[in-house]
Amino acid sequence: MRILLVEDEPDLARWLTKILSRHAGIVVDWADDGVLADRRLATEEFDAVVLDLGLPGLDGHGVIARMRQRDDRTPVLVLTARDSLTERVGTLYEGADDFLPKPFMVEELQARLLALVRRARGKEHPRLACGPLQFDTASQRFAIRGESLALSPRERAVLRALIQRSGEPLSKQQILDRVFAGDADVNLEAIEVYVHRLRRKLAGSGVQIVTLRGLGYCLETSDSDGA
Repeated sequence: MRILLVEDEPDLARWLTKILSRHAGIVVDWADDGVLADRRLATEEFDAVVLDLGLPGLDGHGVIARMRQRDDRTPVLVLTARDSLTERVGTLYEGADDFLPKPFMVEELQARLLALVRRARGKEHPRLACGPLQFDTASQRFAIRGESLALSPRERAVLRALIQRSGEPLSKQQILDRVFAGDADVNLEAIEVYVHRLRRKLAGSGVQIVTLRGLGYCLETSDSDGA
């Protein structure tokens, strides 16, 4: 999962980035003002936005308004110290999807983010699935028909990105941006290697990674029943 964190408090932003990336496997991009956030949202793809309201340049209300005006339906979770009923209701009506007042527990933030992304993808329970392959978002484990799938951390991260968008193509660059942002030792060729390894581990399982020419990789069910 790749999110855009829009927060002008550097210490809070660095702490959230560290916690979410280390314990939840979330790739966090950070913008410290509303104008920069709006530019990135207009040109890049994110699974969710964590947004402070009190921002320089363009406040959070303005960021939400511009997103919805261009029909950007990326889920938005608002973080703010303005914990009043009027503020919460007004922000939700403006187009926010959820609201979390400061201070907050990072476990609740993580749970709310996962719920928003599941709803945006049409998922209603904490397991993502593609045929017999399941990913438990709580344990961060993959299983095929209940049997745990042995994966390296990087293989698991690539497969997680694919199952979050199962049935839809992801290019090598999108996988790189979503999974390995900031990892200088991972390049496009490395993505090919991880996909090759995953294909071998998924062989005969009823799930496969196909290459769609000009579009990227797509996780989908196959004709095999895994027998």
